[in-house]
Amino acid sequence: MLRYIVVSFASGILFGILDGIINANPLAQKLYAVYQPIARTSVNAMAGVAIDLVYGFVLAAVFLLLYASLPGQHGMVKGLAFAILVWFFRVAMQAASTWMMFNVPIPTIIYSLVTGLAEMLVLGLLYGLTLRPISLR
Repeated sequence: MLRYIVVSFASGILFGILDGIINANPLAQKLYAVYQPIARTSVNAMAGVAIDLVYGFVLAAVFLLLYASLPGQHGMVKGLAFAILVWFFRVAMQAASTWMMFNVPIPTIIYSLVTGLAEMLVLGLLYGLTLRPISLR
């Protein structure tokens, strides 16, 4: 249980750091300028940290719930498989919806897909290398 709490907290912090790197760099700022008319002019940092921490705990719990069903014999492979699943349901589906509903340039969509995949792979590796379900035997 302690390991779950520590890894969940660490992944929430990592989530926030990666989101900052992905969204605040000059390339992202240029690509995301398309959202300028509807984007917030300031960010509630405390709410952002809280959301990222919740994501960390939820994703770690889902990883543990799915652990036995994920392909692979080792945690690393299971973590990568989990990352692909989360990327598809969190990032790829959002990118497809954005592409269908809004006039957003394709490079912006591709940037979101690629950086989202990188972020999920890092988090999946963290979970795969550090978390194991508790044996009930």
